[in-house]
Amino acid sequence: MMVFLAHVLGGLGENIYPHDAAYLAVTEAPWNFGRWGVWLFFVISGYVILPSVMRYSAREFALRRFFRLYPLFLAFSLLFIAVNAATGTMPELNTLESIVPALLLVNLLTHTEQLTPNAWSLSYEVLFYAMACLTVHTALRRGDRVLTVLLALTAAGLVYRFPAMAFFLTGMGARLLDERGLRPPPAWRPALEALAFAGCLYFGSIQHYDFMLKNMGDPRNYAMLFFTSAYFYMAIAPGSVTGRLLDRPSAFYLGTVSYSLYLAHPYTYLTTRLLFVRLGLFSAHWALSLALFLSVVIPVTLVFTEIVYRLLERYPYQWYFHERIFHRRNRERLESP
Repeated sequence: MMVFLAHVLGGLGENIYPHDAAYLAVTEAPWNFGRWGVWLFFVISGYVILPSVMRYSAREFALRRFFRLYPLFLAFSLLFIAVNAATGTMPELNTLESIVPALLLVNLLTHTEQLTPNAWSLSYEVLFYAMACLTVHTALRRGDRVLTVLLALTAAGLVYRFPAMAFFLTGMGARLLDERGLRPPPAWRPALEALAFAGCLYFGSIQHYDFMLKNMGDPRNYAMLFFTSAYFYMAIAPGSVTGRLLDRPSAFYLGTVSYSLYLAHPYTYLTTRLLFVRLGLFSAHWALSLALFLSVVIPVTLVFTEIVYRLLERYPYQWYFHERIFHRRNRERLESP
């Protein structure tokens, strides 16, 4: 939801109010901070995937990841390819050199673009899944020390080349610490959680981070990694402030449909924005226009999200495995496969 709102604010700033200094000044910080949600999600992913890798065989783990992610991703990718071919908006992406690596989710390694908006992060996810699965199964099930060391070195090389993958590692570290109950004293936790979130809020708001190797000379990248990881670890503690604030049906629902929301919202945002432009609903009074736009695009997006969640995310998984992905009100949802 943070990323969705960030894209709304940033998209209107880039396409509707690019010369309105007041709009840009007011929305720059929340735009930056909303995109911080991606890095938090990478930490969550590391926390979730480790027990899943250890619970299932390599084959079953791969199948569960495939049916959990790929049908929805494929549907939106094919939609993008068809619309882009019809409109010629980005002809450089209408080539096999771009389409094939994107559909195989290896574009990170081929240095080509992803297609459907937001899917760039899935390329990181899939690479992380593969390395985690190979390393854990080689180390724990095969006991091949030499191959385990080689895989660990490969993983280290990938983290160096793609620094954003460090967030996955901190999530895995949080899982290992969490399982051992290693936490600060309960009396300290609310203050530490607040301080860690304050660090996320400050560093997340002051600029946009892409965590590419060429930009890692900026120490703010490491501050962002530290505070994000620390906040997550404080937030998952029993009785945390974050946990109490989010312990409600609306938050559980958004968590349930979050993947569908992540991939679906660029399409509803763009369609709604084009409709507003055609109807002349964006005025010089940007605050009123933004409020009106949000009042339309949020419910439209949530309805569309529910549809694609049921048809493209939940149904394929349940059809193949004959089981629910996870229960919406189950506190152990983070341990879901």
